[in-house]
Amino acid sequence: MNNLFVYCEIENGIIADVSLELLTKGRSLANQLNCRLEAVVAGSKLDGIEKQIMPYGVDKLHVFNDDRLYPYTSLPHTSILVNLFKEEKPQICLMGATVIGRDLGPRVSSALTSGLTADCTALEIGSHEDKKQGKIYENLLYQIRPAFGGNIVATIINPECRPQMATVREGVMKKEILDENYKGESINHDVNKYVSDTDFVVNIISRNIEKAKHNVKGSPIIISGGYGVGSKENFKLLFDFAKVINGEVGGSRAAVDAGFCDHDRQIGQTGLTVRPKLYIACGISGQIQHIAGMQESSIIISVNSDPNAPINAIADYVITGEVEDVIPKMIKYYKKNSK
Repeated sequence: MNNLFVYCEIENGIIADVSLELLTKGRSLANQLNCRLEAVVAGSKLDGIEKQIMPYGVDKLHVFNDDRLYPYTSLPHTSILVNLFKEEKPQICLMGATVIGRDLGPRVSSALTSGLTADCTALEIGSHEDKKQGKIYENLLYQIRPAFGGNIVATIINPECRPQMATVREGVMKKEILDENYKGESINHDVNKYVSDTDFVVNIISRNIEKAKHNVKGSPIIISGGYGVGSKENFKLLFDFAKVINGEVGGSRAAVDAGFCDHDRQIGQTGLTVRPKLYIACGISGQIQHIAGMQESSIIISVNSDPNAPINAIADYVITGEVEDVIPKMIKYYKKNSK
């Protein structure tokens, strides 16, 4: 009752990274709220799924194991969460801002008339004073995300309706095991009590998932370019540099829109969220949308002709100069010192 729930996505028997990241964050938030962390997983062949979930500090796991629940379809998964939440009355529900989460979240929040904040970049617990009504709300979920085209960072709250629901992009939160031997309760639910036969009216005949061509998200070193790189030809310098230092190339939305690099390399609020050991930002001004996707990088180096570029404020090191002048020198000296 009034606990924090995380919906866990599963693919080929493996819990999605974004779900594990949310369990990590959920454990922290649950500690602040002095409530239990609960998880929901729905799919098929889920024997032993507890081993993947419990180490993240889950107190209670709700398992819905049925061959008809995998692969994901909208209606049965919606019915499961809606009916489960009517029973359990959680105060918070978190899920990934994925293809599944963006389909499932709005359906559940609409059925429960609870509201939903999409694509959050941070989640916190805090209070709110409604001066008009003279009310003070304690222990609300602060749902934080860029708004108005990225010009501001908005903190969204839901004082009255429950559950407070939010989706979060993969890579925004850290994924950390709390205790390999954490002991939580696991409940295997009777799927037929939550889902009607009509929910299975849609059958998936064929399913094809195209894997990403690049592993930008998984690379420990990323060289990212913005509109300030100047041209697609100059962008090739970033690929040359990446090859030398065994990194990957990313880009800002402006660079992608200009045709300097492919869309699947885009980093930021509307692209990938990354947290590499080293992030080299070349010709990137540092708008909120882009910073939201890379601000958790361990070390940030900014290469920019503008000494007052906003990204310089979060960079650990700043190199002022033209990208086409600086990058060849970095390649040269790296080769020289790596022999």
